[in-house]
Amino acid sequence: MKTFLFVIFSLCFSPSVVVALSQDAPNQAPKTRADIGVRLTTIMGTVLEDGEKVRFVTEQRAWKVDNPELLKGHEGHYVHAAAYIYPDKNLIHIIEVKIPTARETREADIK
Repeated sequence: MKTFLFVIFSLCFSPSVVVALSQDAPNQAPKTRADIGVRLTTIMGTVLEDGEKVRFVTEQRAWKVDNPELLKGHEGHYVHAAAYIYPDKNLIHIIEVKIPTARETREADIK
C-alpha cells in the first residue's frame, strides 16, 4: 500500500518537474529589443544609388540597405524584394531581389 501511494504521489509531481525544467532551457535565445520589430516581408520599390549609398525607396519611405551588393545592377529599377525590415533603424536586409512582372507593375501603378 505504501509503495502504491508513493508511485501515485511521484507520478503527480513528475510532470511539474519537467515543465519547470523546460522553462529554463538554455538553447532558447532571449528576445532582445532589437529583434522585436524584425520581420521578413516582401516589398516593392525603386533602387536608388547616391554615391556609395544605396537606398530602397517605397511609397512610404526610403530605407537604408545594409547589404547593397545584392542590389548591384538594379540601380534605377523598380524591383520586388524579400527583406528583413528594421523599422526602428530605418534599415532593411535584403534576401532576394526580382524584377516584377508586368501585371505586378501595373497593379502597383494603379494604387
